[in-house]
Amino acid sequence: MENIEIVGMLAAFLTTSAFLPQVYKAYRNKSAKDVSLTMYLVLLVGLLLWLYYGWHIESMAIIMANSVTAILVIFILVLKIIYERTP
Repeated sequence: MENIEIVGMLAAFLTTSAFLPQVYKAYRNKSAKDVSLTMYLVLLVGLLLWLYYGWHIESMAIIMANSVTAILVIFILVLKIIYERTP
């Protein structure tokens, strides 16, 4: 693995892990009322485009970061939808 790919993996780990506190807080509090649905939908589209790009250029750092982050964003969106329907 090239040194620049290691930098990419570290960046991917740090930016992806930044979503964990939001997922944990929404899950623990059973509330996602402060989460912007529009922002997370736009973010998800961007992540999927980055994933496509990473796949095209065969960059494992881009593929991994955007795959995991997309999963976390989908989880947050699902929690938002579930908790908004719960009275």
